[in-house]
Amino acid sequence: MKTNTHPDYHEVNVVCACGSSFKTRSTYKDTVLHVEICSSCHPFFTGKQKLIDSAGRVERFKRKYADFRKREAEAAPAKGAKAAK
Repeated sequence: MKTNTHPDYHEVNVVCACGSSFKTRSTYKDTVLHVEICSSCHPFFTGKQKLIDSAGRVERFKRKYADFRKREAEAAPAKGAKAAK
């Protein structure tokens, strides 16, 4: 059997940009692993979601379809009046 085929598997301290840290085991060559996001600050795990409005797209959508809602609301009573006859 060949010797030294597997990488060194040792304990590593993982440090997140949010400040939290935990220990795990890894083949990473250093003893400290820096990450940008972890389970303490990721929206999937925290339940807090940030909505990002890029270049006012939500407002543009609302302006575009605001008139559509008004026409739909005006048409609804007219349809109800025809059904009552």
